[in-house]
Amino acid sequence: MLMRGGTSKGAFLDSRDLPDDPDERDDLILRVVGSPDPRQIDGIGGAHVLTTKVAVVGPPTVPDVDVDYLFLQPSVEEPLVSDAQNCGNMLAGVGPFAVERGMVAPAGSEARVCIHMVNTGSVATATFPLHDGSPNYSGQTSIDGVPGTAAAIRLDFEDIAGGSCGALLPTGNLADSVEGVNCTLIDNGMPTVVMRAGDLGVTGYEDCAALEADGGLRARLEGVRKAAGPLMGLGDVTDSIVPKMSLVAPPLTAAGDLSTRTFIPHRCHEAIGVLGAVSVATAVVLPGAVGHEMLRARSGGEAGPVEAFRIDRVVTLEHPSGTFDAAVTITTRPGATPTVESAGIVRTARKLFDGAVFPRPR
Repeated sequence: MLMRGGTSKGAFLDSRDLPDDPDERDDLILRVVGSPDPRQIDGIGGAHVLTTKVAVVGPPTVPDVDVDYLFLQPSVEEPLVSDAQNCGNMLAGVGPFAVERGMVAPAGSEARVCIHMVNTGSVATATFPLHDGSPNYSGQTSIDGVPGTAAAIRLDFEDIAGGSCGALLPTGNLADSVEGVNCTLIDNGMPTVVMRAGDLGVTGYEDCAALEADGGLRARLEGVRKAAGPLMGLGDVTDSIVPKMSLVAPPLTAAGDLSTRTFIPHRCHEAIGVLGAVSVATAVVLPGAVGHEMLRARSGGEAGPVEAFRIDRVVTLEHPSGTFDAAVTITTRPGATPTVESAGIVRTARKLFDGAVFPRPR
């Protein structure tokens, strides 16, 4: 099934239809999407990383969940498939796909599907409307980067902090200097390096084409990314798509709290990834983190006892095609790593095509 999930698009596959061997599975997926080829002319890929994604959904392998979800990111131009990260946009389609395929059979007007995100071992719950037992994709919710409106899909995350890096702040620090650039290294669902755009010689308000055309900027970002990988417990990230690199700047509009430009890792994201947005929002609400001083002051942090401080905040992140709201609740204590109590977002998804795909021959 071809689906749009959030601001991404890709193939949703039943795990039982794929080879058990990961190498055979990845070879099949590359032939399905048409990689390696910048046009992906002989496959169903969208010639861009945001529209060449794969969600593998199947029976649960851990207790107390409804389905497993393995996200795979095929490269467009290289014969590579990565399982190093989650994708929160494609996650928006997992619950509806599971209902479409009969993996879960909810009743009533609303479905709640508990999803095991295999890439990191964390859990998310998707809540979305039903009509006669099937997903209802029609609704009045709009998300920037997607034309029109659709039904809201609420995604609530459990225990995503440190899913890839082992800790929310892998170095134990709110800020580090990496290759001479001040950064916050964070993993609240997506390993992310948060940097001030001005520290890299740009405003943070440029469009994606201008940023991608800046060879000096891209080279410097890649130097920081490669150095940050080992610091974040990710090892050599030369051939990896994580960590994601997010440039932040003060908000441009009255509606926004912070402006962002994110590289994934070499192309500038035309919006911002779901879990990347959650990680950036988590970072910038923490006093002392890079970008915190740029965050628009709003109500949402409430002081508790002297030994603790609770932050409960919806952060509106501006990106090249609009805004994205990420809700985070965090408890901090002096001398201790902040504790993420909850994180949630709203996305939309839609079934685009259901049928058989014919992989390119070997």
